[in-house]
Amino acid sequence: MSGKGFVPEDAAGVATGRLQRRHENAQPAPERMRIMRNRSVIFSLLLTILLLAVCGTAAGQVRVGVAIAIAPPPIPVYEQPICPGDGYIWTPGYWAYDDDDADYYWVPGTWVEAPEVGYLWTPGYWAWGGSGFVFTAGYWAPVVGFYGGINYGFGYFGHGYEGGRWDRGHFYYNTTVNRVNVEVIHNVYNTRVTETTVNRVSYNGGNGGINARPSSQEEAAARQSHVAPVSAQVQHERTARTDRQQLASVNHGAPAVAATPKPGGFRDSGAVTTREAGGPYKPGPRPENNPSRPANNAPRTENNAPRPENNVARPENNAPRPENNAPRPAIHPNDLPHVDRAAPTNTGNAKLDQKHQQEQEKLQAKQQQDMQKLQQKQEQEHQQIAKQQANQAKQQQMEQRHQQQTQQLQQKHAQQTEQMQQRQRPPAPPRGNENKPAHPPNGE
Repeated sequence: MSGKGFVPEDAAGVATGRLQRRHENAQPAPERMRIMRNRSVIFSLLLTILLLAVCGTAAGQVRVGVAIAIAPPPIPVYEQPICPGDGYIWTPGYWAYDDDDADYYWVPGTWVEAPEVGYLWTPGYWAWGGSGFVFTAGYWAPVVGFYGGINYGFGYFGHGYEGGRWDRGHFYYNTTVNRVNVEVIHNVYNTRVTETTVNRVSYNGGNGGINARPSSQEEAAARQSHVAPVSAQVQHERTARTDRQQLASVNHGAPAVAATPKPGGFRDSGAVTTREAGGPYKPGPRPENNPSRPANNAPRTENNAPRPENNVARPENNAPRPENNAPRPAIHPNDLPHVDRAAPTNTGNAKLDQKHQQEQEKLQAKQQQDMQKLQQKQEQEHQQIAKQQANQAKQQQMEQRHQQQTQQLQQKHAQQTEQMQQRQRPPAPPRGNENKPAHPPNGE
């Protein structure tokens, strides 16, 4: 269709836009200035919010959990295991906190392979946050950032790292602060380091804590792109959490396993025990307005006054609490207890017994493969959550889902094992013969 009066839709839109702009331009000057100012303010606000979001994602370490009223115990005295191989970097041990037990537990120091060439480890640290102690997680980055001024030893003496350096794609170890087999690892050097202050305090700020602040270089390092703890480190911490010998209330500041050659190697021959506690284990300072539980050592008149309801022995308080004494439910396949191999069948038929044993081994191998697959899947989800820096609610939802998956797999394996044992069970003797005497009585 054509004609002088026909106007295409896009042309009409252009014409309409021109008319609108002409209408705006036709407004009085003060009105136009007000519109331009409003647009400028909105644009500035949006730009500020965007910059804050970007800076909040890229800057600094991630604070983990809630404020804890009691200070962590001192760092225990222990030796460093020998470096297991080239490319491994020492990550010092630290005290983590278990909300279920309301107690600190020691995560052993260990050698970890760097996620990328040129990356170094910045340890996590505890610091007084005004209403309690807050933990700041460690990370991997090209430059070591601030870790509270804590003297973790073995090259981490409060600022920076003196234990080694990257050079031309290889990590060179300083043998004065690291235990390295120079016959196996040749990229080493020897530079003596002088420790200005030697103490075993494990937290920054507060009463008795380390008085240190980040330098401009350390603050810049925190703003650079960095990598969260790798999956081996995450699993290493989980293993420490499930070992009750690592709890401070059990070991009194001297954990059973102080360091391991590799992540998770709590039972390895190279695992190191604690030589001695770093100091007396005492509850840390508690602010008066802290809503958490009162200090255990503080005298409380309401408990010291003789009141019948408090002096009468109550079974629910005197009886052992199952949630503390019973083993924690497994959250991941690696947390499941080791299943002993089933006893071999004895049917009197050697070939049949051998067949049963092969079936058992095949089933165990298949179940082990199932557990490894689920473990890898859950570790990948942990890495994704760490990259997203998800909040605590999402982390708890993920852990609940992992626990449900692990329990379902455990039940499935138990059913498979029971069914196999029923199939392999020798048939019962025919009914009616079990009560018949072997020899007839005299006279029959």
